[in-house]
Amino acid sequence: MIHLDINFEFLNKKALQIRRTVLQTAIWGGKGHIPPAFSWADIATALFYGNILQINPQNPKWIDRDRFILSKGHACLSLYAALSDLGFFSREELKFFAGNGSLLPGHPDAEIPGVEVCSGSLGHGLSVGAGMATSAKLGGLPWFTYVVLGDGECHEGSIWEAAMYSGHQKLGRLIAIVDRNMLGATDFTENYASLGSIAARFEAFGWEAVEVDGHNFHELIQVLRESRKRSLGERPLCIVAKTTKGKGVDFMENSKYWHHQMPKGDQIDLAWEMLGGVPKND
Repeated sequence: MIHLDINFEFLNKKALQIRRTVLQTAIWGGKGHIPPAFSWADIATALFYGNILQINPQNPKWIDRDRFILSKGHACLSLYAALSDLGFFSREELKFFAGNGSLLPGHPDAEIPGVEVCSGSLGHGLSVGAGMATSAKLGGLPWFTYVVLGDGECHEGSIWEAAMYSGHQKLGRLIAIVDRNMLGATDFTENYASLGSIAARFEAFGWEAVEVDGHNFHELIQVLRESRKRSLGERPLCIVAKTTKGKGVDFMENSKYWHHQMPKGDQIDLAWEMLGGVPKND
């Protein structure tokens, strides 16, 4: 096993902070997709705090920045939590989540500093990312494109059109990360349209693919750091991250009944207890 200079304590604290911010923001807004946000919170932590994404909060449109797309845009609360913490916008904006005139709607919008495209109409993010990666390849530009997909989203045909194109074009600096929590909005993915091995599917379209534990920072950081060594003419990379929907709050975990549902009453208190206690300063 390769030794990595990872501050696991720091990453674990940031992941917990993201989950706490997700819950608080949803409570402020009275809505939100909490379990899908919890599902990829550790992936977000690895990307934004693991020295992977090359971005600049002081200059969100820096020309050489990496491009990041959250294709499963309904899980935006983890993205908003990270971007506000990094200084792309004020934490105060979270208090107005999904309200009239808010900077932060229920799905990512390109008007938000740090957000590249509007997303959440599922199946589009990988195609947009492929376009960005094509631009980088044609221009010989240094940046990478990372796209986080939901596994339920991978039932969309447009995902596989983008996969076919990207494999053929050898978009080596395009990295797709599939949040493989085995759940769609209302049921387990294998119950209504089996996806089987997502890694094998991407490989069939000319990608390299690897499976990791999406809650294990050693595995996540290792594969993401390896992704930084890729060249423009290589095959694109798919990282299938095995996760648990609702990770961190046990009554939400791996449940087909928790997608957009909001906790109520004692459930809110239980959720805070599992995430370290009720905030004292908000």
